[in-house]
Amino acid sequence: QVQLVESGGGLVQAGGSLRLSCATSGRTFSRYAMGWFRQAPGKEREFVAAIRWSVGSTSYADSVKGRFTISRDNAKNTVYLQMNSLKPEDTAVYYCNAGSWPPPGDYWGQGTQVTVSS
Repeated sequence: QVQLVESGGGLVQAGGSLRLSCATSGRTFSRYAMGWFRQAPGKEREFVAAIRWSVGSTSYADSVKGRFTISRDNAKNTVYLQMNSLKPEDTAVYYCNAGSWPPPGDYWGQGTQVTVSS
């Protein structure tokens, strides 16, 4: 009943920027928290960033602090991940997530590929 659709992935050079979007539909009460996870080839899925929908507080993985920013647009029911100073190690499939706190919640998007070239 909850759908998450990511967009904005692509190929960028190291040091560049990219902005991911996650559009939500369905039951809004299922998005107490939303966030982003990523999975690189041969590695487990890892937490990137999360936001508590109502209050707007955020949490970040140490590897992306100072470079990534998660935000929300209540009117558009959309969560964003602004990624700056991208590094090759940021290359992964990025998944939008929604549900209860703490993450991960029960709902996942289909993923969007982010590739950072050196």
